[in-house]
Amino acid sequence: MATLTQEMKDMIATQQCFIATVDAEGVPNVGPKRSTRVLSNDSLAFTEGTGGKTFSNIKRGSKVAVAVVNREILDGYRFIGTPEIQQSGELYELAAAMSAKMGMPKPLAVVVIHISEIHSLKPGPMAGKKIG
Repeated sequence: MATLTQEMKDMIATQQCFIATVDAEGVPNVGPKRSTRVLSNDSLAFTEGTGGKTFSNIKRGSKVAVAVVNREILDGYRFIGTPEIQQSGELYELAAAMSAKMGMPKPLAVVVIHISEIHSLKPGPMAGKKIG
């Protein structure tokens, strides 16, 4: 597993993350997931509320890429990982309580992403290079 730095954690907490998956034919899908958050030093999580293409692709077995960029400082990261769907348990119940507090419907699931690789999205010679 790759390990998140504090800089990466801070960027995930303050910037919009985009989740990429592929369908059975290899067609890519990318969408914003504003609920993306750091779960541990080697995993991210997001709350699935719509059950759309991203969730469908994950249920089918797609790996996941998460991109986050801070345009103000021209820096960013791509995290590659394996998703795990949780539709019950402590993490799911916490997400459901948070959704209720915000006046949103109960989520379909929490998706945990176990990070296996981290790539730089900083412009210049490090762009796209594996850093973790």
